[in-house]
Amino acid sequence: MLLVKRDKASEVARERAQKKVAPFAKFDKLREKGMWLIIPGPADTIDEDKGGVRSALAGVGIGYVGGTVNSLITNQLPNAGRTRVANQLYMGQNPTFGTVNFMIVTYDLSRFGVPDGQIIVGAEQQYWSWEPGGPDRLGLNIIAYYQTLFGGKLELKMGYLRNQNEFAGTVVGGSAAASVLGPSSNILYQAGMSNNAAPTPALNLKYNLDDHFYNRVSIQRSLSPDGQYAHIIENPTGLNWNTANARILWLDETGYKNRAAPGEPESWLRAGIGFNTSSFTNLEHPNRPRANENILYYVAADRQLWQSDVQGSASRGVYGGFSVMYAPPDLNRVTQYYELRLYAKGLFDSRPSDQIAIVATNAAWSNFAVNGALVKGHLAHHDTTAISGTYTAHLAPGVYASLGLTYINKPTSVTHTRETNHALNLLLSTSIFF
Repeated sequence: MLLVKRDKASEVARERAQKKVAPFAKFDKLREKGMWLIIPGPADTIDEDKGGVRSALAGVGIGYVGGTVNSLITNQLPNAGRTRVANQLYMGQNPTFGTVNFMIVTYDLSRFGVPDGQIIVGAEQQYWSWEPGGPDRLGLNIIAYYQTLFGGKLELKMGYLRNQNEFAGTVVGGSAAASVLGPSSNILYQAGMSNNAAPTPALNLKYNLDDHFYNRVSIQRSLSPDGQYAHIIENPTGLNWNTANARILWLDETGYKNRAAPGEPESWLRAGIGFNTSSFTNLEHPNRPRANENILYYVAADRQLWQSDVQGSASRGVYGGFSVMYAPPDLNRVTQYYELRLYAKGLFDSRPSDQIAIVATNAAWSNFAVNGALVKGHLAHHDTTAISGTYTAHLAPGVYASLGLTYINKPTSVTHTRETNHALNLLLSTSIFF
């Protein structure tokens, strides 16, 4: 009887989802193309197609998606070392609030015979109560042109891009609705990879060997070699063509991706390398002239371990994954990064769109940066370890809420005080899409 009830509940949820999505299939070609990141589609927005506005715009080839992500992070330990915001050392030491708001508009060029052709324009605004968490900005999110060639074998995307959404796959579960970026983003950003808050000029090419194997390359203007904070301070709008000491970042990623289907678990294996010709400060010899030729390596994998609704929604189930990243310690403060993740999508029939994630990470700091801090008499640590648990609930069309708890051993960067040895950060976050 329990199995029968469960099957009926699953069938009802599946039928509702199918009825809801079908009328919105006509908007699929207007969603941004070329990304691994999944932004909720029109069927999962607060405005859906009320008043027929979305349909009217689609009739002339225009699509859109907007969103607001608001987060509060605060340390729950009694000895959190509260201080003035100006002296805050890490996210959550004082209650830290952040908001990111974006709007992306697409224009369909396939109506003029361009294969899968699309123009994408977007803007973003962000604010953080602790400035190093951001900093605050209002500016460009993306300006891009996309199309396919040779029957879809080759994908071309160029313009001001955020390669964070094109390479590596840093968001657990791959959905923007549950996108709380972890320390993995730090090692990519310091190597120069562009992102939502810092888009840069780039040309991306993806060659699809078949339906699963691919190779993606990029020629991208690097972020500032002094870090993302320095980059945004110098170029808050993102429109500047040049940034001090920033040159070219070459990226190459090879991967295998299999989407979930009945009886076929989802898999994504990828390995990448980045080569940056920008002028970086040499941490081993900081008084010498800037050095060039920074490099980045990464390997990551995600695999669906169990499908909970094989015939209805094959992507529901339990997943496992890992990431390993490396950058040389003489030019990078974060030199090694390791991540293990276990997560579930739609684990409960009554909550088919919720996600649960448990993630353990370890970030190793440059031994040259650590030794330099010790010589100056600071307390310093060689690595930062964290374990987190997060539940993301789909409350209504276009509305998500996340609740998470993260324990961090040595939450600061390289140096610490006796009051900042540990943190137990509570995360409250809402994501609303329209």
